[in-house]
Amino acid sequence: METLYQRIGPEQLALLVERFYGHVFASPVISHLFKTDKAGIIEKQRMFLTQFLGGPQLYSERFGHPKMRMRHLPHAIDATAMEEWLRCMKLAVESLDISDDLKTALYNCFPPLAKHMVNS
Repeated sequence: METLYQRIGPEQLALLVERFYGHVFASPVISHLFKTDKAGIIEKQRMFLTQFLGGPQLYSERFGHPKMRMRHLPHAIDATAMEEWLRCMKLAVESLDISDDLKTALYNCFPPLAKHMVNS
């Protein structure tokens, strides 16, 4: 059975991450959470999503276990921020040139992850 990473491929995944952060950096709701090294943020997300979607363990090889909730604890993430993050991801997913079924499968991976990050 193919993983989502294999179904999407590295090029579409990179495009997803670029488009997602285009929305995030422009968001009046959550852009303040992403004011550090934007290129570094994008690269880390690409590596994490590669691994998260069943591809090579790029994130773990470079940074260790993701421990995403712990890494996000310094940032106040509430339900409004979660909803905005998901809105940005939905826009990015919908912009990809992939089948509607694949868009649905891909997007459905994100709500549980986003809910896990809420810490305030």
